[in-house]
Amino acid sequence: MMTQVQKASFWRILSAFALMLVLLAISGTLRAHGGERHELHKAESVVNPRSDYWRQVREGVQGYTAVKGQETNVLIQGGGQNWRRLRNGPIASYGGVLLGVVVCALGAFYLWRGQVKLSQPRSGETLVRWTLAERVLHWYTALLFVFLAITGLSLLYGRALLIPLVGHKAFSVYAEIAKLLHNFIGPLFIVGLLLMFVAWVRDNLPSRIDIDWLRAFGGMVGDRHPSAGRMNAGEKMWFWILTGGGLAVSASGLLLDFPNFGQERWLLQLSHLIHVVFALVLMAGALGHIYIGTIGTEGALEGMVRGRVDKSWAIQHHDLWCEQLAADESGSSVPDRPPLPETSRIAS
Repeated sequence: MMTQVQKASFWRILSAFALMLVLLAISGTLRAHGGERHELHKAESVVNPRSDYWRQVREGVQGYTAVKGQETNVLIQGGGQNWRRLRNGPIASYGGVLLGVVVCALGAFYLWRGQVKLSQPRSGETLVRWTLAERVLHWYTALLFVFLAITGLSLLYGRALLIPLVGHKAFSVYAEIAKLLHNFIGPLFIVGLLLMFVAWVRDNLPSRIDIDWLRAFGGMVGDRHPSAGRMNAGEKMWFWILTGGGLAVSASGLLLDFPNFGQERWLLQLSHLIHVVFALVLMAGALGHIYIGTIGTEGALEGMVRGRVDKSWAIQHHDLWCEQLAADESGSSVPDRPPLPETSRIAS
């Protein structure tokens, strides 16, 4: 077990790393913008006798070509420059800031709150929380998500972060491999995402209990833990964020993976921006999900690793689910009921 001093040192290092990520992302973007302005200034200082001609080309005025095919009569598509500026500018900068802020916030919250401990001693009796099939599906999708996040971040921030460390040649080789693996693994992640939706959509439908859970901040703040069914409101929110954001990332990713089905360049550029934005949002949400499911809550990870949880943990965090299990064993039913009064909730 880590001591308090070791924990504090660990989170200081992690926070410093997150801050470095934000600063490097911003500095890389500023350098890119500075280079663009310098090149633009040099170009404007030279009078081009054919400037009117090229201005029309960049504005998308179509010419004539003997080659037949989609967009073959467009010499230069000016939208590509706008796409590059958005990707390397505000999206990359704000995305790095978002991830850095989330990491720092989680670190600060852990130092302030610490791990949510069990309020009662372990009972020694365990309940089946996740079946083997559910655990395999979860880890399959989670590991693919982590791999896609690493390769995606490498492609987005690699020029600013990796080239100064490994050089242009090494980064070129790595980026090519990362891009190919990212493109091939993406469809496999979609399969896991769809199977997760089918497997758990019923457990993640909203209920009246969720309002009370949100008002109590899920028991992460304060001395009492709110009631919850098999999935609490936080898990339900992450489920629907992952479903909605995952569909956006998946649909845009498929358009980029298979660009030979009639997609024009403007659609590919828009798809890429949507892909990056929603991917960054999902990464930020995943950091919170990982924190709560590991070091943030005592006993939470046991369920997804072993499939079973201690009954004391289940009663504290998912008391209504425990009641339902008991009712199923006895053959009775538990009616849907409004949120429990404050005095009857289980203390954490």
